Amino acid sequence: MRESDELAELAEWAGENVELDGRTFKVSAIDNDDPEDQGRFDYALKRELEREVGFRIRGRADMRAPEREFGFARHGGRWVFGELRRGNTDWMKHRDQPRQYSTALSNRVARSVVNIAVPRAAGVRAIDPCCGIGTVLLEAMSLGINIVGRDVNPLAALGARENLAYYGYGSPSSVTLGDMREIEERYDVAIIDMPYNLCSVLSDSEKTEMMRSARRFASRAVIVTIEEMDPFVRGAGFEITDRCTVNKGNRFSRQVLVCE
Repeated sequence: MRESDELAELAEWAGENVELDGRTFKVSAIDNDDPEDQGRFDYALKRELEREVGFRIRGRADMRAPEREFGFARHGGRWVFGELRRGNTDWMKHRDQPRQYSTALSNRVARSVVNIAVPRAAGVRAIDPCCGIGTVLLEAMSLGINIVGRDVNPLAALGARENLAYYGYGSPSSVTLGDMREIEERYDVAIIDMPYNLCSVLSDSEKTEMMRSARRFASRAVIVTIEEMDPFVRGAGFEITDRCTVNKGNRFSRQVLVCE
């Protein structure tokens, strides 16, 4: 709603422009993790800053169950102010999906990967070409993302359809059976959770073909793997722009590669 170099200016603007129409409100100071931007506040400073902004807004504050909630934060060296919308917890319900694999991505990790792959859903066509039981599909569809799934394993594809149907997402055609190397349509982004070597062993030539196929049908890719994939990713023409490691307990680690 507003940004400024000075928090006092934001507070003044909020006091003049926020219209509550009789509804209660709350103002929250929001942390970010940029150490150079001094974006994290201790408890006392948060309350002080919240009072500085909140006292300027005309209306009745309600700290427990406000009808409208506003937030402010430091971002890019400036202060930003806007209406606060908290994330939903749909992914927690998805943990009870009827079909499960012990080695599948957790719903929390799947949701994080989806948010990395598709930060804004509008106009984006996505695909999970190795969808397994559909954990990524569940999280993507719950966020309103236009995504389809595919898997070469008929039992996995069946399980994905069952999981989606259980939560009322997609349709039977949302998951197709087949090898990702046969995909002909184009997509904006692919989310690829590579088959694990503890369940299936991929040769170097198969990894090369999979990455070349992904490059052909997707402009971007987020690849999840427990094996070293950098040479195959780069060999297919992707650039790895970011990465992180996610541990599955003490069993094994996954790499998440963001590829352009």
